[in-house]
Amino acid sequence: MALFSTLRELDSAQRHTVLASFLGWTLDAFDFFLLVFIIDNIAHDFGTKTTEVTFAILLTLAARPIGALLFGRLADRFGRKPVLMVDVILFSVLELASAFAPSLMVLLVLRFLFGIAMGGEWGIGASLAMESIPAKSRGLVSGLLQSGYPCGYFIGALAYWLVVGVMGFSWRGMFVVGALPALLVLYVRTKVPESPVWQAGQRRRERPNVWQAMRGHWGVLVYMMILMGGFNMFSHGSQDMYPTFLKSQLHFGPGTVSALTAILNLGAIVGGLTFGAWSQRIGRRRAIIIAALAALPTIPLWTYGNVIGQWLGLAAGGQIALLALGAFLIQFMVQGAWGVVPTHLNELSPNDVRGTLPGFAYQLGNLLAAATATAQAALAESHHGNYATVMALWLVGVSLLLAILTWLGPERHNARFVESVEA
Repeated sequence: MALFSTLRELDSAQRHTVLASFLGWTLDAFDFFLLVFIIDNIAHDFGTKTTEVTFAILLTLAARPIGALLFGRLADRFGRKPVLMVDVILFSVLELASAFAPSLMVLLVLRFLFGIAMGGEWGIGASLAMESIPAKSRGLVSGLLQSGYPCGYFIGALAYWLVVGVMGFSWRGMFVVGALPALLVLYVRTKVPESPVWQAGQRRRERPNVWQAMRGHWGVLVYMMILMGGFNMFSHGSQDMYPTFLKSQLHFGPGTVSALTAILNLGAIVGGLTFGAWSQRIGRRRAIIIAALAALPTIPLWTYGNVIGQWLGLAAGGQIALLALGAFLIQFMVQGAWGVVPTHLNELSPNDVRGTLPGFAYQLGNLLAAATATAQAALAESHHGNYATVMALWLVGVSLLLAILTWLGPERHNARFVESVEA
């Protein structure tokens, strides 16, 4: 396979860097998505509405730009590796603290702080990986890195099935499990070298500050922010309320919810790898546009697979199979588009702010899309719990918006970072 041949071409240090960056985003996403499986459980425990609990997702997403800017600037100043380790420890500790929240208000505060820590990981991990590998490997490695996000969602689905469905623990047990990513720091500390691009920058006598480095690039930041707003409405609009849709509207149990969510994320992983690698051949923008538009015909099967199955006269198992196929296909396209993002944003960013700019733009986009889950939940509640229609219409609009935004934007396919890793 292309993935294995690409990884074999990397030296040992580069493979460790790619693996650490992948695991960092996987475990970060795992900690984030644990919440989406237990929204209704938390609402019941605290005697409140689902929409009140989804505010925790909004706060997490809204806080991520703060973390991206804070940790990104620290990474540009002190190096990618040490700041990445501090960040992983911090979001793991805050995840554990969420398990002991005595009230919804305390939980919301903790999820906001978790969002700050989560906001720092993606930008640092992506820049560390992209600055450490040859340009010809960026497309496929970009897809691999971004596949860490659905991998984290996939592991979260398994954790929900095991912790809540099999072992019978409450929602608090899910957050206890979320402390495990802290162990990744041991691997980063012992196996991962510092970015050669950052080291090369340190050897210069004069290093530009952020304002100097960004001269002539402010328009790119604004564009990247708007683009990532579209991307985040694309992903969060198709993922965050999906378990709630399965439980509240279709009345599925933990086993079926976990299985369908796992299949959804398998599609995301395959899609991210496929389009990430393909972007190396056809270009970043073209790959994103194709994935965004190809998502449109998969939407009915994703949200109405059971209804289509009923029309076809299928039994309950066949109806669930159609929902599973729709879940796989929608995320194949959604995360297919996302698979191009790590390399696309890093190629658009100047060397001296690459630890900050991609992650900051990404998380500012998250801020623009932060109300996605809350908006979908409110719209569904106002339409008698009809999540299917709300999610379907949302994805139609966002798919078209993302294709247009990408078509209007710039591209720096295979932009040179530093001589030492461009061979």
